[in-house]
Amino acid sequence: MSQRLPLLSHTDAREVFAWRGARPVRVAEFLADVERVASAMPPARHVLNACRDRYHVAVGFAAAIVRDKLNLLPASRSADTLRQLHATAPDLFCLVDGPCDLPLPRMAYPAPAGDAAPAPRAMPLVEAGRVVARVYTSGSTGAPTPHDKTWGSLLACIRAGRDRLGLPAGTTLVGTVPAQHMYGLESTLLMAFHGGLRLSSGHPFYPADIAAALAGVPEPRLLVSTPVHLRAWLAAGLASVPLRLVLCATAPLSLELAQAVEQRTGAPLVEIYGSTETGQIATRRTTHDEAFTLLPGVELLPAADGCALARGGHLREPTPLHDRVEPLGDGRFLLHGRGADMVNVAGKRSSIAHLNHQLCAIPGVLDGAFYVPDHEAGEGVQRLMAFAVAPGLSAAQLRRALRERIDAAFMPRPLVLLARLPRNSTGKLPRAALVALAGEHADAQAVGRHAR
Repeated sequence: MSQRLPLLSHTDAREVFAWRGARPVRVAEFLADVERVASAMPPARHVLNACRDRYHVAVGFAAAIVRDKLNLLPASRSADTLRQLHATAPDLFCLVDGPCDLPLPRMAYPAPAGDAAPAPRAMPLVEAGRVVARVYTSGSTGAPTPHDKTWGSLLACIRAGRDRLGLPAGTTLVGTVPAQHMYGLESTLLMAFHGGLRLSSGHPFYPADIAAALAGVPEPRLLVSTPVHLRAWLAAGLASVPLRLVLCATAPLSLELAQAVEQRTGAPLVEIYGSTETGQIATRRTTHDEAFTLLPGVELLPAADGCALARGGHLREPTPLHDRVEPLGDGRFLLHGRGADMVNVAGKRSSIAHLNHQLCAIPGVLDGAFYVPDHEAGEGVQRLMAFAVAPGLSAAQLRRALRERIDAAFMPRPLVLLARLPRNSTGKLPRAALVALAGEHADAQAVGRHAR
């Protein structure tokens, strides 16, 4: 039998586990909630946790573990994704705490029985080798794929990340990312379970909500976010309460944005490098170092495709990376973008990450993304497309500004202005969403030509 590890690292049932608004939730209450929700769960083994309240997500996640169920954590809840999940887990049911239109059997998050103080409970123990979660990739480069996570590997990852960040015990974390995504699972839920931090129950998305959520919890504060959320928050010009640290992941972060966040908050910004497959494996303070530093015990090995394999530390086996990296020695490396990110137009090479950075760096551009259409033989020179959110700018103005930043070979044809990009809840743009956008624009152009 493998080693058994506690559900929480807390040793005192009176410790604060989370904040629900201004009300502290202590460990004893959390364990009582876990027991109550676990006992109400149906016999089915597979759970999709669709709760919106982050505290409810934490209780449901822990309840599934206590009942020996498997948490399925897809990056999307699209109809196609749910069909795929249901095909592999026919008994799948959905835990919800509000309105839900998912076509699955549902279990409503049960309301507390009363206001009586919870009785002391023994801390649940979980076998280290038990698979407790199945996390799915975002589909940003293809179809989502599942990856099983054991309790022991998750906790080893969290402990390494906690030691690297050096946050004081009792720091309250506010997350703009969903806890049902690998980054959100590690950096919000599990950092409260085993990182010595306190969970904030909210899930702010819009800038005003982020500001209110931060102001509503005690110091010291940690903000767990993404480049998309941080850019929108800064653009809103809202005042910030003091922060101890800002964590950022899920998409490339520009030096300019990192500098602006640190200037606004007065706190260091730490960027996390990782993936659904590996979990977090490296960090950097973007304003101080271009290189990432691997977590203790993790090392990179060269791979035949020009990317790398990560092994050691919390990783159960050598795991391929999808990015091109340049090892520098001493556990440090430079990140050069996705292996599939390179584009060749008329003999000239660039990366989509670089082109996206140049587009979003134009003053007035709130969001933007290049898209490489599938290239068929015999179609001639490959043309890129781009989509941008730039209120107040015309397409002609945007093209002129972009022409000063990139080679003419990579100028998008067409460049489409939109009110917003179809990013998912983690700020990523799945390739399927870009394909759909490109198809909609092609259909609109065809209709326009026909009308003329």
